[in-house]
Amino acid sequence: MLAGQFTSRRRIELLDVEEPQLPDDTPGMMIFQPEMTCLCGSDLPFFDGDFEGHDIQYPQPLGKSLHEMVGTVVETNGSRWQPGTRVLAVPEEQQGLWERYVLSEDRAIVLDDRLSDEIALLAQPFGTVIWALRKLPNMIDRDAVVLGLGPIGQMFVAGLRNMGARKIIGIDPVPERTALALKMGATDAVNSTGGEAEDDVRRILNGELADVAVEAVGHKAQAFNDAVLLTRHHGDILYFGVPPAPMNDVHFKDAMLKNITIRTSLHPDFERTFPLAMQWLAEGRVDLSPLLTHRFPLAQMQDAFDIFRDRRGGAIKVLVEFPALAGTR
Repeated sequence: MLAGQFTSRRRIELLDVEEPQLPDDTPGMMIFQPEMTCLCGSDLPFFDGDFEGHDIQYPQPLGKSLHEMVGTVVETNGSRWQPGTRVLAVPEEQQGLWERYVLSEDRAIVLDDRLSDEIALLAQPFGTVIWALRKLPNMIDRDAVVLGLGPIGQMFVAGLRNMGARKIIGIDPVPERTALALKMGATDAVNSTGGEAEDDVRRILNGELADVAVEAVGHKAQAFNDAVLLTRHHGDILYFGVPPAPMNDVHFKDAMLKNITIRTSLHPDFERTFPLAMQWLAEGRVDLSPLLTHRFPLAQMQDAFDIFRDRRGGAIKVLVEFPALAGTR
């Protein structure tokens, strides 16, 4: 079978490897067979070779980096799933670039029959958004800005609309992404960086700043200071984008002077949050289908990463099909 490996900066190779085996001494494990995946911004630091300000050594471990995927339970030594059950699964340490791999039964949820595989797959990234949104206070009649309108930022726009926000202002320098945000539920969109958008935000909010700022940029282009700038006194910042470490020139005192509440978010749970994301999608509470822009077979994984990284052709969510998908149709 095949497994992927980042062998050098921005280079992926597919290698022949041995089939996985269930461990004899660890119950509750399964062999999972991916059928479809989509790329995430958190995969890019490993692809680019720069993560949290540190150079990444190559080759990277086999299977890194993928973690958003649906597929089938092939074999198990546990009792939660039966062979043939189709699930959404999240591998440990983002090491999911295998045709089959061993995974704890607890790191999967069953697919909803009402959803296509493509939309069910989005319950993983959308689950991370719901996990973050649940930390905010009541959003009815509150105004929000979303900084960064990549896939996650677009999902925040959709989620905030579902929660009853009055104004949802999407901010991004890429025109195609601000146009998409209006389709996803933003009331307004600004083609700019957050640091240059204060006048536009005040114009939209009748001279005020936002009650809530969502930072969905992260990594090397983190926008914490922009979020502080665009949040009113006694407002809230939801800091979702994973920042570089350490963060330099952070205006934390400005946030203190405004009495801003700062919330962060990582690691949603499999008991309630991912199932809730699947439920929202199945019930049609949000429509994430406009985010699906590109599709490739596994053999073209290099092309998929190149297009996703460089945002070619309006790339938002890039799907990759594993060979096993053919057997489900």
